Amino acid sequence: MAEPEIPEKYVEDHARILAEVAGTGRRLTREELESRRTMGREAAEAGHQLRALVSLHLSATRAHWPRTAIGAGAGTVEAVLAAVEQSVDAFAEGFERAQRLTVRREEAARREFIDDLLYGRSDLGRLAERATRFGLRLSRAHAVAVAAGPEGYTESDNVPRSVEASLLARFSGRKILLTTKDGRLVCIAPGSQPDVLRYFAKQAHAATDGGQVAIGRAHPGPGGVVHSYDEALDALDLAQRMGLDDPVLDAADLLVYPVLTRDRQAMADLVRSELGPLKEARGGAEPLLRTLSVYFDAGCVAAETARRLSLSVRALTYRLERIHQLTGSDPSDPMHRYTLQTAVIGARLLDWPANEL
Repeated sequence: MAEPEIPEKYVEDHARILAEVAGTGRRLTREELESRRTMGREAAEAGHQLRALVSLHLSATRAHWPRTAIGAGAGTVEAVLAAVEQSVDAFAEGFERAQRLTVRREEAARREFIDDLLYGRSDLGRLAERATRFGLRLSRAHAVAVAAGPEGYTESDNVPRSVEASLLARFSGRKILLTTKDGRLVCIAPGSQPDVLRYFAKQAHAATDGGQVAIGRAHPGPGGVVHSYDEALDALDLAQRMGLDDPVLDAADLLVYPVLTRDRQAMADLVRSELGPLKEARGGAEPLLRTLSVYFDAGCVAAETARRLSLSVRALTYRLERIHQLTGSDPSDPMHRYTLQTAVIGARLLDWPANEL
């Protein structure tokens, strides 16, 4: 597309100033400098390119070079060149100020949109309209991935920038929104393109020095983004409480945990009744609770459990027997195992015994 023609008004004062400087040798006045800045601001707001505007000024300088400066002494030529420098510099300053203001406005509008989108604020219809400006079609299903690293990040940091550059290089033209929220990296992509979020997870894990990434399920409509975002946040929180160290977590794989805690009071009662007696053991409940947790994670294989706990098989057997004595439930008995394992999961979710139930 051809650049729009630049009106001559942006260089009219420039030509007049050169003619006056050639006759007097003066410098530009404060009012003239401010006028040039105003012209630069107007040119930026009109959408013209600075390169083309500078070229126009140089052409105007050549076309309107004062006759009195031709054949004049070095002092006159130097004064005219100094005036050219002052005029173009003031014009460019006004142009750049306007551009910075526009960028700040765009950044503020983008941040406001992201906050509204991820918090589910604003009218959904209006939100969908605003989304098209940022490359999202909220009438379709979207999924959200969230990456948490060892430190908090903002959009101007190197980590988000490097991840974004990798995504753009790999998926140029895709409708992707990468941002930061509460110090975490957030990627929003169409639900029909899971490869985008998988690649984001890989890049974010590497860029954050081993940070954990959670991917929410795809949901349709403007409210679908906040739903998927909440699922990803819940997955990260769950991973911390449950000690899950997988680099990438799928919310779809963790749905059983919200189900288990949907009736918090019932789960608390189960933990108290099944595991409460462990508090009577020497050293409290924590060592035996960890033994149960590792035992179930190891598939109830005694040798593997002992290895993970750095115990002998005999010492592990003693612990399991002690658990049986205190709780009345035998971890090696399939009839008791499900109840005990559910209670152990509940203890992790409810942070027991650190928190009294």
